[in-house]
Amino acid sequence: MTDTVPPLPPDDLAHRLTEVFDLVGPLYRRVQRKVEQAAPIEGLSVGVRAVLDLLRENGPMTVPQMGRAQALSRQFVQRMVHDAAARHLVEITPNPAHQRSSLIRLTDDGRAAITAVLVREHALLGQVDGDLTDAEVTACVRVLTRMLALFDHVDVD
Repeated sequence: MTDTVPPLPPDDLAHRLTEVFDLVGPLYRRVQRKVEQAAPIEGLSVGVRAVLDLLRENGPMTVPQMGRAQALSRQFVQRMVHDAAARHLVEITPNPAHQRSSLIRLTDDGRAAITAVLVREHALLGQVDGDLTDAEVTACVRVLTRMLALFDHVDVD
């Protein structure tokens, strides 16, 4: 017989999730700084890195699609796309489905740059101390996914 643990009451849950928020903010900012400090090889900002990774994962996308996927304003994504295009990491091509919203796609240089960043990040994340289990990481992802879903309606533009 397994003991099932009941869900937390809403007030207790809110207090525990506040602990998560208190960790996520500083973690995000430190990772952002680390990526930008470690990226001189590729010279990628965190914003350009996000654009390249989205394109690596999803194939060609429009700026509005990337903005929605990352909860970033179209204007910010557009600036990152222009930065990446100026460095020949992405190319802007006509979109047969929509005349006013071009498709952005990775170039070979862009694919090489994001691959190098991901390899370095993978090595860095492999250094996390502790005896974390797959179940613990799965639970963490589940919690963060639920928290993100709570704010799906927030307009980023």
